[in-house]
Amino acid sequence: MARRSLALLAVVLAYLQVVSATSWLRQFTTDGTVRKGYDASGQQVVMLKLDRNSGAAGLNSKQQYLYGEFSFEMKLIRGNSAGTVSCFYLSSGTDDWRDEIDMEFMGNSSGQPVVLNTNVWANGDGKKEHQFNLWFDPSADYHTYTIIWNPTNILFKVDNVFIRSFKRYADLPYPSSKPMTLHATLWDGSYWATEKGKIPIDWNSAPFVVSYRSFYANACVAGGACNAGRGGWMRKRLNGAELGTVRWAERNYMRYNYCQDGWRFPQGLPAECSRK
Repeated sequence: MARRSLALLAVVLAYLQVVSATSWLRQFTTDGTVRKGYDASGQQVVMLKLDRNSGAAGLNSKQQYLYGEFSFEMKLIRGNSAGTVSCFYLSSGTDDWRDEIDMEFMGNSSGQPVVLNTNVWANGDGKKEHQFNLWFDPSADYHTYTIIWNPTNILFKVDNVFIRSFKRYADLPYPSSKPMTLHATLWDGSYWATEKGKIPIDWNSAPFVVSYRSFYANACVAGGACNAGRGGWMRKRLNGAELGTVRWAERNYMRYNYCQDGWRFPQGLPAECSRK
């Protein structure tokens, strides 16, 4: 009887995992080659595939959001991923006045760190990148990547570690009025992704696959409900300990900070750089 009960429990848990993965995928439309499979533990995953023939792949949320907390659990490309870009981002569109919040994983040559590029666009004003070498192998296991967007600041988090806070200033552009669609994409960024385009994709290493095991959103839906969160993500600002992890990431793993790039801004650094 005990064995039968355990077997039944295992079946129920497996069913719940499949329902959960299938449920979150229903919140998206797909582009390119998108497949469902299973990880080593039997949990269902969604995979984006890129090769020379299939082209870019992606997930696009059916809903648009205005503020929220968003997370993907991802496992990135194994081996030589140079030239590829795996993205998790929010965008109001493709026009010159768009708002956008980016987490972009720029592929590497085997043995080199994967670079995480974070960026914010507001009313077409971008070029606000902070880039970090990831301090672990993101292709060896799943890690959770999170964007928190509220009226006060935009926060970027890797697993339980906050790595960046982009603050709002009343007189400077900030994403606050344009609803945004959530995207997860995999594409050929040979012209810029790896060492500023010096190392393009090696198609002999294809297919390139990024896996997603879960998706979480607690957010305000444009024109609809605003799910909970007002005591959590809606008012979230970093406390002293969390600011400490940002400083830790900046000190040990930051490879680019737009506020230190005088060559890029010969007329002077963006105004927020002097207010931190």
